[in-house]
Amino acid sequence: MPTLTLRGGGRVVVVAAQWRDAFGVVTRGRVQLELRDGEPGPVLGRDAGFWLRGTGVRALRNPDRRTARVRIVTPRRAPVNTSRTPVADRWRNDMDSRNDSGVVASPASGRTSHTHRLRGLAVTGFLAALAAMVVTTLAAALAEAVGVDFEIPDGGETIPLAGFAVVTGFFSVVGILIAVALLRWSARPAERFVWTAVSLTAISLVPPLLSGGDTATVTALLGLHLVPAAVMIPILTRSLRTHLPE
Repeated sequence: MPTLTLRGGGRVVVVAAQWRDAFGVVTRGRVQLELRDGEPGPVLGRDAGFWLRGTGVRALRNPDRRTARVRIVTPRRAPVNTSRTPVADRWRNDMDSRNDSGVVASPASGRTSHTHRLRGLAVTGFLAALAAMVVTTLAAALAEAVGVDFEIPDGGETIPLAGFAVVTGFFSVVGILIAVALLRWSARPAERFVWTAVSLTAISLVPPLLSGGDTATVTALLGLHLVPAAVMIPILTRSLRTHLPE
């Protein structure tokens, strides 16, 4: 049986003509099935088996940093006059007729694509951060126009409009870094990013409640925490799903 070795981040394309009727068994690490519609498939652990034909699988990838191995078994059609041969004996290597052959999928071939995906996510996040800064600053200006003074009793200082832009930009960059890290190391980056971002947004609502400002100021600050989240989270989540397949 041939053994397919996928190093960390490695990916190998499933060629239908070559892997017809192939059955795979994960013998080490984890392997993610990449579907033909571009969506990420399930992540399979050790001893999990899967068929390649008729399942919509277009590639196998290793979502982790440690090496993964898959044992590939393909049947060979037996001649008519060997019908008495046991079925188990008719299963053999049908990939280049090599027994115990090692096929290595290195991340080197996909490294450029991986870099492009990370870069694409970073650029999308940067543009989203600029949009979040502008929208948040405009919302703060509108709140000031209707009478919100943004005065914090501690020190009696008033938060300037530029302060909203700076804080929004800083935390937007934090969100981008989290998204990039999840795309690089997580098998389900979009789902984990949503959970992380929503949790951090909820935590960020605590300081305004403890600021001691008047009702109008606290309400406005809560709203201004939600505005950039409403811009950044959907955009980065969509970008993570778009850039996931290699």
